Amino acid sequence: MLTTNAPALSFVKPFLLFRFRAFSTSPRTISIFPATKLHSFHSRRSRVCAFIAMTGNNAAAGVSSPEHVAGKWYSVPDLRLRDHRFTVPLDYALDRDVSPKISLFAREVVAVGKEEQSLPYLLFLQGGPGFECRGPTESSGWINKACEEFRVVLMDQRGTGLSTPLSVSSMLQMKSAKDLVDYLKHFRADSIVNDAEFIRVRLDPDAKPWTVLGQSYGGFCAVTYLSFAPQGLKQVLLTGGTPPLGNGCSADSVYRVAFEQVIRQNEKYYKRFPQDVEIVREIVKHLAESEGGGVRDYQT
Repeated sequence: MLTTNAPALSFVKPFLLFRFRAFSTSPRTISIFPATKLHSFHSRRSRVCAFIAMTGNNAAAGVSSPEHVAGKWYSVPDLRLRDHRFTVPLDYALDRDVSPKISLFAREVVAVGKEEQSLPYLLFLQGGPGFECRGPTESSGWINKACEEFRVVLMDQRGTGLSTPLSVSSMLQMKSAKDLVDYLKHFRADSIVNDAEFIRVRLDPDAKPWTVLGQSYGGFCAVTYLSFAPQGLKQVLLTGGTPPLGNGCSADSVYRVAFEQVIRQNEKYYKRFPQDVEIVREIVKHLAESEGGGVRDYQT
């Protein structure tokens, strides 16, 4: 079910927002999308289903273990925060004892005085890709509103922030381009969904479905979540991060529309700053004459 009705949570009203409700279904059933080519989700869904079966629902929240270490509560104005570190498989398709391990960092946020209250969880998926989820320095904005109803979980997606990073030094350790590609493929949206499920069943002793708020690229991850693991979701909120969903809505068709918009904006810019026309021509000429350079003229 996909609607554009205003959600019950007022803190998301200023955004362009879609609300999804995920129903309890078989891991191989998608509640809201037909069985079509939705970013090749179906080709990878079996990995996620295997992971879900592997994790189970018997984890106890707040208990330190080799897979999950919870820190102590600390404060910023009007909020209480707690850091969590998880040891997760690099490759969820492999047996947990066989796969290399990486570290995953998440920050739990509640309003002051609500540390011990039984509140539902809301996972925030940061935009990017490649951006960490910065912790709040005070209670303001959407965090302030969300903490009225939820325990907010701010996850540094794998490869970012305080999770195992993707850095120049780490990638230079790869022996070949193939090894690098094989490593990087474990940092896509499907693995981020696996990480979210890993966290969910360890934070909540009852492993209840939670709410996910996806911002920009986080919205893409949230839609992947709806396809791979809808049973882990109560609802999904998207703020400006919706991948192409219609038939025939390919990357090329999206780019063509974007090119038309860029041309219109360029024309407006040159009318306002005509002196820059010659500068841009010189830049294009330089790129075209440079080895490996060149600027394609999309107007022709």
